[in-house]
Amino acid sequence: MKLSALRYLVAFADQMSFSRAAEQCQVSQPSLSVALQRLEDELGVKLIERGKHHMGLTEVGERVVVQARKSLEEVGRIETVAQSGRDPLSGTFRLGVIHTIAPYLLPDLIPALRQMAPDLMLYIEESMTALLADYLKYGTIDAAIIALPFDIPGIDTQALYDEEFEAVVPKGHAWAGRTHVTAPEIGTEDVLVLKAGNCFREQVLDACPEISHNDASMRQGHFIETIRAMVASGYGVSVLPKSALSDLYKSDLVVSIPFDAPAPLRRVALAWRRSSAHDQVIAALLAAVKVMNKPAYQVLV
Repeated sequence: MKLSALRYLVAFADQMSFSRAAEQCQVSQPSLSVALQRLEDELGVKLIERGKHHMGLTEVGERVVVQARKSLEEVGRIETVAQSGRDPLSGTFRLGVIHTIAPYLLPDLIPALRQMAPDLMLYIEESMTALLADYLKYGTIDAAIIALPFDIPGIDTQALYDEEFEAVVPKGHAWAGRTHVTAPEIGTEDVLVLKAGNCFREQVLDACPEISHNDASMRQGHFIETIRAMVASGYGVSVLPKSALSDLYKSDLVVSIPFDAPAPLRRVALAWRRSSAHDQVIAALLAAVKVMNKPAYQVLV
């Protein structure tokens, strides 16, 4: 039984598509399909249902996938332990980051980490919290940068920093000259928020509950940069994390306004499997955050 076939099976289970699984594994679709067929022949059971209108795992296939994930994680741990015997800060490390953090944190985090671990090969997986939680549990990534709360069995977390939110309005808006706004005021406007399923959306609605009480005036976008562009066009107002309002991302068409104290904020953390053998890389990541000099972050490590 080849480990590559188990990886292909797990990828299929994640994607429920031969083409997407092949793309994830960076092999051709025919190669992946043949390897999975050989795995079925070797085991003597059908793992995948292949129909015209439906494709998925059989009952025994689901059970095999559970064991395959465990086996691949153990193999990865062996490789990590061996690597740590040579140089714990070299080799490959797979870091997941949620969409609303990655563009604003990584330009500072990656150079800081490179200073501490120049031989580390860092791979970034940008995704939503729910998917990163699965990737972390199944060993697809080694750690994740997420917003708390993040309560997953077997996963440790360390708070990295707090980040305040600010209101954003189009240039020329009645609030554009103000120095502060209050959370209840936001609900009186047409408000732009991220679509359902994004944790930052829920944090904004928690901080400004008046928004969710006025669904008719709530407009939605997929990404923070889309929200910013919609505000710039005069389509509404919004609430963004302070890191998205730094000089690198400023627009003359958008005015940011701090909230009255205590300002709403999110707490960002690093999460990793309790059984991880990447202790020194985790320590380097925490140290890299500590030395970053970004006014948007109230560093906690």
